[in-house]
Amino acid sequence: MTQTFLQGLLSQVLIVTLKLALPTLVAGLGVGLVISVLQAVTQVQEMTLTFVPKVVAVGVIMLVAGPWMLNVLLAFTTQLYAEIPNMTVSLR
Repeated sequence: MTQTFLQGLLSQVLIVTLKLALPTLVAGLGVGLVISVLQAVTQVQEMTLTFVPKVVAVGVIMLVAGPWMLNVLLAFTTQLYAEIPNMTVSLR
């Protein structure tokens, strides 16, 4: 296992992690921003008002994007398992 192989593997792991986390983070950020603006306009400072819509939005995103996320993760895992023979070091 060489340093360049490990660097490539690390970059792939980071890219897959960003692909999987980005939809839920963007949904939570968007809903949180909208609710914060509504709270500032109406001067209602209720903590559950921000929490419940974020949970619902993230849940909807997980239902909609869940199959895609699973396919991305399965493809990466399959590729990683296929690379296992290349990770071994020959001792001969």
